[in-house]
Amino acid sequence: MDGDREPQASPSPSASPESPRFYASDAAIAAVVAVLLACGTLLPGSPNGPAQVGVVGYLLLVGGSAALAARRTAPVTALVVAAACMMAYALRVQPETATAFPLLITVFSAATAGRRLWAASVSAAYLAGVLLVELSDLGTRTPREVVDRIGLLVGWFVAANVAGVVSRQRRAYLRQAEQRAVEAERTREEVALRRAGEERLRIARELHDSLTHSISIIKVQAGVAVHLARKRGDDVPAALLAIQDASADAMRELRATLEVLREPGPDDAPGTARADRIGELVERARSAGVPATLAITGTPRTLPPEVDLAAYRIVQESLTNVARHAGPASTSVQVRYLPDALVVRVEDDGGGPPAATTPRHEADGASGTGTVVRPEAVRVGVGLTGMRERVAALGGRLQTGPGTDGGFTIHAELPLPVTEGAA
Repeated sequence: MDGDREPQASPSPSASPESPRFYASDAAIAAVVAVLLACGTLLPGSPNGPAQVGVVGYLLLVGGSAALAARRTAPVTALVVAAACMMAYALRVQPETATAFPLLITVFSAATAGRRLWAASVSAAYLAGVLLVELSDLGTRTPREVVDRIGLLVGWFVAANVAGVVSRQRRAYLRQAEQRAVEAERTREEVALRRAGEERLRIARELHDSLTHSISIIKVQAGVAVHLARKRGDDVPAALLAIQDASADAMRELRATLEVLREPGPDDAPGTARADRIGELVERARSAGVPATLAITGTPRTLPPEVDLAAYRIVQESLTNVARHAGPASTSVQVRYLPDALVVRVEDDGGGPPAATTPRHEADGASGTGTVVRPEAVRVGVGLTGMRERVAALGGRLQTGPGTDGGFTIHAELPLPVTEGAA
C-alpha cells in the first residue's frame, strides 16, 4: 500500500522527526493515554473492571498506547500495532468507546504523514471488527445502542482521517509559502544586482565616451607641444609639462576607474590612488605654479584601502580647488600618522574672506551631514560634498572653511585600527 504515499518535503531542522523533542512529547502522550485507559477500568460502574480485563487486557491497553510513541517516526507501524492491540482488547472484553482513542491518534498521524490509504483501511477494518463484536453481543445490548455506538465511532474515525489530511495540506501550503518567499527574496536580490551591474556598465560607457576622448586629445596636444618646443631648442614651459603629466595621470586613473566599474571590486582604484603618492600630487601642484609644501609626521604605515584612497582624494581635490579658486596662493599639506587616526590638513593663504565673516562647515561620521556654523550662505561645490561623503562613510570627521587670516582650510580625521604596540 505504499502507492498512497505523497511526496515528502524535506523537514526543516527545527521540526525534524528525529528530534528528541518529538520523542519526549510522543512518549508523554503515550504514557498519559495508557494511564487514563487503565484508570478508567477502576472507576465505579465501568463495564470492564479489573477482573474482566485481566493481565492480558492491561498489557493490550499499554501496548496500544505505547504505539503512540512511534506515531511520527513510524506512522504505519504505530497504526498497525495500535489497531491490533485495540481490536484484541475489544474481542476479549465488552467493547468500549474510550479504547479507540489510541487508534484515533495513530490514524490522524498516518493521514498527516501522507499514508491516507493505510489510515482509511485500518479505520474501516477496526470499525468492521467492532461491528461484528457488537452484533455477536446483541443479547446484552439493543440494536439502537449498537447503531449509536458504531455511528459515533464512524464519525470519530472520519474526523481523524479528514483532520490528518487537512493538517498535511496546511503544512504543505506553509512550506510552499515559505519557499516562495525565499525564492522571491533571492530573485529580488538577483534583479537588484543585475540592474546595478547594468548601471555600472552604462556609467562606464558614458565616462569612456565623454572623458577619454577629451583627455586623450589634451595629452596628445601637450606631448606635441613639448616635442616641438624641444625640437626648436626652446625651454618647455613648466605649465605645459604639468599639463602633460596631469593628463597622463588622469588617463591612468580613468582607465582604472573604468575597470572597477566593469569588474565589481573595491570602490575605486586603490592601486593608483594611495596616500604614499600624496607627494606626487604636491609636486604636480608646484609644476602647475602653486607653491605647495608637504609635511609628514608620525610613522607612515600600511593603511586600510578605503582610508588610503580617501586621504589621496582629499588632498587631490584640495589642491585642485587651490589651483582653480585661490589665485596666487601658497599651500601647505600636512599628513599626520597617529596611533588611531590619519589626519590630513590642507591650508592655503589665498584671498578668500576670513573666518569671522564666512560660514564654516563641519561633518562627522555620526550624521554624515554638513553643519553651517555661520549664518551667511556659502556655495559648496561637489568636491567638498564628495569629501564629506568619504569621511562620513569611514566614521571620521571633516572640517572645511576659511582660515583666520583668509584662505581656506580642510582638516580631515580618518580613524585607523590601533596597531599592536602603538602608544
